Amino acid sequence: MNTETEKRSLLLEMIAFSTVDGQLHRREYDFLWLVAQELNIDLAVFNDLFHQEHSIQIIKSEFQRIQQFYRLALIMYCDGILHEKEAKAIQQIAIEMGLNPNATKRVLDLMKNAPNAIIDPNVLLKVFQEQHN
Repeated sequence: MNTETEKRSLLLEMIAFSTVDGQLHRREYDFLWLVAQELNIDLAVFNDLFHQEHSIQIIKSEFQRIQQFYRLALIMYCDGILHEKEAKAIQQIAIEMGLNPNATKRVLDLMKNAPNAIIDPNVLLKVFQEQHN
C-alpha cells in the first residue's frame, strides 16, 4: 500500500466486510485495528472510517489482491462464527478482485481446517500460482 487513499480504501473494504453479518464482533474490531496500525493509520482516523462510505478502488497488483483476500478471510474466521452472508460475500469480492474462484475456494477450505484459520503464506501463494499453469 503506497498512498493514504489506498490504505483507507483497504480498511474501508475490510470494515464493510466485517459488518456484512450485521454485527462488528470485538475480535473483528481488534483485528482491523492491528491492520490499521501496520498501515500507520492513527486511532482517530481509524475510528472515523467506520462512519464513511466505502467506494471500491481497484487493486492493480495480483499479490496485493491476494493479500487483501486473505485479510478478509481472516476477518471472516476471527469471531469464531462463519455466517452464510460472509461466505457468499467473500466469494463475490474475490470474483470482483479478479481472483480465480477455484483458488479462493481452496484457500478458504485450507483455512477452515487450519488451527486459528491461519495458513502458511507460501501455501497461500502456491495455491494461486497453480491456477496460472
